[in-house]
Amino acid sequence: MSHKRIPKRKAAIAVGGVVALGAAAILLPSANASQDGAPDDVAAAPRTLKAGDASDLATRLAGTLGDAYAGAWYDGEEKRLVVNVVRGEGDMALKVRSAGAEVREVDNSMAELEAGAGTLKSEATIPGTSWAVDPRTNKILVTADSTVTGGKWDQLESTVESLGSGMATLKKSEGTFRTFVSGGDAIFAGGARCSLGFNVTAGDGSPAFLTAGHCAAAGDAWSDQQGGQPIATVDQALFPGDGDFALVRYDDPATEAPSEVNVGGQTVPIVQAAEATVGQQVFRMGSTTGLADGQVLGLDATVNYPEGTVTGLIQTNVCAEPGDSGGSLFTQDGLAIGLTSGGSGDCTVGGETFFQPVTTALEAVGATLGDGGAGAGDGGAGAGEEAGAGADDQAVGQDAGAEQDGGDGDQGVQEQSGMGSGRHSGLTRTH
Repeated sequence: MSHKRIPKRKAAIAVGGVVALGAAAILLPSANASQDGAPDDVAAAPRTLKAGDASDLATRLAGTLGDAYAGAWYDGEEKRLVVNVVRGEGDMALKVRSAGAEVREVDNSMAELEAGAGTLKSEATIPGTSWAVDPRTNKILVTADSTVTGGKWDQLESTVESLGSGMATLKKSEGTFRTFVSGGDAIFAGGARCSLGFNVTAGDGSPAFLTAGHCAAAGDAWSDQQGGQPIATVDQALFPGDGDFALVRYDDPATEAPSEVNVGGQTVPIVQAAEATVGQQVFRMGSTTGLADGQVLGLDATVNYPEGTVTGLIQTNVCAEPGDSGGSLFTQDGLAIGLTSGGSGDCTVGGETFFQPVTTALEAVGATLGDGGAGAGDGGAGAGEEAGAGADDQAVGQDAGAEQDGGDGDQGVQEQSGMGSGRHSGLTRTH
């Protein structure tokens, strides 16, 4: 996916084309680390894989299979990678099995699904709609929010039908697609509130952080307190178009920007950026609702917000609410996955939520995670003491400014997030 360099302190207004529905190169440990040392050229039962290793294996297989590759997804219960192979490609299916993944033969090729997404873009770019490839069904999942009615619904429905039988599914969402920016607490500009995503190092070595691009529309100068002195300034931003991200530089070059996410009472070290995998369990931290978890549902999603079309997003069922925009999406293993963009619903009724991939945002702004490559910090531990965020304000439910402690005072009781055993097993979520 290509990106344009955005002029300093300006949020670009542009509509991008459909993003290629393939896998991208990622920084992950070798999948062989969890494959019991079995050689790739020996066909065997699907191997047990961690989600990160499965993503790495999917990337390699996408390059190997070429046109026979039709997407992949992670079976969290069985801890297996399932790879779609176009029906009739027996030799390619054998390669998948030899690599340790499960094979599923499907009818729709990636090229056909990509063409279908192109048709939706040209004929059904209607505010309140979205679409993404769902490899579990081998179809395009098309969603319409509650504002898509009457002639707009008829137009969308007829476009989906024109794709042909077995190419797409259409569902209705009870909520309304919107960006999750609001007035309140966390990081502030022009009366708007967002959430700091991940701390990064800008190309010139200065400390900065990533957040949502649509947040930059509220103003250039951002503070960690409502009405407080600015601590950071927007450097680059994109929204709408080929993403929803912004690079915001700390005004004080001595600001400490640790590579971690503060989830309330503890921090999760962020070790690297990674691509999302459908079926992967992910966690979101935001200044309104604190910590929430769910699964990745689709990749390269297109969302038609009222402000314009955004492409290349990650679709999940993780809840979010106004003020959570820009917040971090990550895994229990410390992989930085995404930045909260928008969606429908809330953390009471649920809904669809979309995230900007961290990997593409980093590439576009020329930044690296954390202090130059080790990782990133969420608003959770975000700005550090030099940025004016209190080191002691770590419990969900407090106003922590740029340190996204998450949660307002109404969130109350936390419940176990089910992250399993290990050094991050004590994480809790508010919903």
